[in-house]
Amino acid sequence: MSANQNIPQDDAALQPNGDAASPEAAARPGPEQQLAELQAKHSEMSDAFLRAKAEVENTRRRADEDLAKARKYALESFAEGLLPVRDSLEAAIGIPNATSEQLLEGTHATLRLLSQALERNRVIELNPPAGTKFDPHQHQAISMVPAEQDANTIVAVLQKGYLIADRVLRPALVTVAAPK
Repeated sequence: MSANQNIPQDDAALQPNGDAASPEAAARPGPEQQLAELQAKHSEMSDAFLRAKAEVENTRRRADEDLAKARKYALESFAEGLLPVRDSLEAAIGIPNATSEQLLEGTHATLRLLSQALERNRVIELNPPAGTKFDPHQHQAISMVPAEQDANTIVAVLQKGYLIADRVLRPALVTVAAPK
């Protein structure tokens, strides 16, 4: 056999790279078609990217608006809770000849309204009982006094403290038992 017998006789069967034509190669798209497909896919992806970017910007803008509204109207609920307290105080002032018993009863009613308003808005009273361990995160020691109880425990509360959503708004002012 000669070397020429292995070479195909039909030049049309040869591809530009010298490979024999196959059914798969014939079905492959040409470079122009591949470029057009890639450009279409690129256009589609660019459009999807721009839409996603716009959606993110819209979401961010809505979140910023919601945050601004929340800041602006954060006290609305608290203010609504305090309005009955103000009404009660104005009503007490409007009674010129009130007896001391009436004033005391009205003051207790007003205090209940205020306590309810604070409670609804998660303002919690800090009023530790005597003998409670001193906690510097919730209590402020005004003085240390000799006492029969354990050292560093609360002897008396001079002024109540308050928490708002588990954060100290004002620490309770306390006296603490001195070490023996």
